[in-house]
Amino acid sequence: MAEASGDGNAPSPPLWRDRNFGIFWVSQTLSVAGDTFAYIAVPLLVLHVTGSVAQMGLLTGLAGAASVGAGVFAGVLVDRFDRRTLLICCDLARLVLYGLIPLAWAFGPQIWLLYVVLPIGEAVGMVFQVTYVTAVRNLVGSDRVTEANGRLYATAAAAGLGGPLLAGVVSGQFGPTAAIAVNAVSFALSAAGLFFVRFRKVETTGATGATGATGAAGAAAPVPERQRPWQELSAGARFLWRHPVLRSLTILLSFFIFFTLGMTDVLIYHLKHDLGRSDGTVGTVLAIAATGTIAGALLVAPVRRRLGFGVTWIGAISVSALALACVGLSGSVPVVAALMAVYLCGVSVAGICSMSLRQQVTPDHLLGRVTSAFWTIHFSLGPVGAAALTWGAGEYGVAATCLVAGTACLLIAMTALLTPIRRSTPETPETPETPETPGDTAPATS
Repeated sequence: MAEASGDGNAPSPPLWRDRNFGIFWVSQTLSVAGDTFAYIAVPLLVLHVTGSVAQMGLLTGLAGAASVGAGVFAGVLVDRFDRRTLLICCDLARLVLYGLIPLAWAFGPQIWLLYVVLPIGEAVGMVFQVTYVTAVRNLVGSDRVTEANGRLYATAAAAGLGGPLLAGVVSGQFGPTAAIAVNAVSFALSAAGLFFVRFRKVETTGATGATGATGAAGAAAPVPERQRPWQELSAGARFLWRHPVLRSLTILLSFFIFFTLGMTDVLIYHLKHDLGRSDGTVGTVLAIAATGTIAGALLVAPVRRRLGFGVTWIGAISVSALALACVGLSGSVPVVAALMAVYLCGVSVAGICSMSLRQQVTPDHLLGRVTSAFWTIHFSLGPVGAAALTWGAGEYGVAATCLVAGTACLLIAMTALLTPIRRSTPETPETPETPETPGDTAPATS
């Protein structure tokens, strides 16, 4: 069923004619381009000063832990406050935080500052990302959400294609702190673009299960009144648990992130330590790898339409796992770059499928808390995994670490075959759900 465009039952206009989506699209692409500079520069900054891959993993782990902690409360903020204002405030906060790094570094290396700025920045980033997911459906409606996610991911990856390359050049010529300064500026550009975007309220209906509200087709789900703090915080987790596909996805993806969150640090360590390559080469490899994300983002909508959700998601995870297992076995930079591109292609397809499904089946008044709960649970094992992965690379080598991680991810894909994830159209309910708990709209289940 096509989402109404705000004037009755008229279909929504094409995305390329949607002014709000266009501004949002451009501003976030610029922001992602800036993010890639910090993505490269922060590990290089740590490696230049300390020479320790374990320090890189520890910093990644602490930042991830802060992100998980913020995720507990992010959903409540998103569901109760103006989403556009939250996005702008998050951008401005990160502008200040990341701007502090090059300013402080002008007086000499300040590793301690990274342990302050990055966790806070990641916490603010979690609030931004939760808000971002809800904003996409508010911009385009449920019927176009997979296409919109694909376009956002594709152009973000395109920005990431040149970003790492430029970041490597900037880091090599002017130092990693200059690349981090570029990232700070990108947050200002994002905030400026968001100022001109207007979101619409999505009416949640239950005709096809696309938005997950109860009632007859076209009947809007009533938004519940505020509850006790614990009920507010746990509403998203309860929704995830009651939906069989989202429950399985949440559990399996939590283990997937355990084995993959530290992969960028391991890759950089492999290129710098094992292969003796320059900062510029690191940026080039990550730029080539980003083509995989672009390919996945462009493929996900047609592939999901043709093969269905289950085959697409399980296949994507399997392909990523196989590529990951082979990364450490090659001493050839082009082969490593190609394998990373395949790995990121699969991650992109699986990630967009998962996110789009949550957006399709979740009522608007719960979308922030469901997204927050998912990411909090999803990333909860990530910090430990990042520390373990980088420690393993330092102690046992990159080849053995990648082989173990890839094999584990392949087992995750195989496990999904035994769960409701294998369904072709999980966004369409098969049977009605039991009566819902007041204030917590439950999804239809299979």
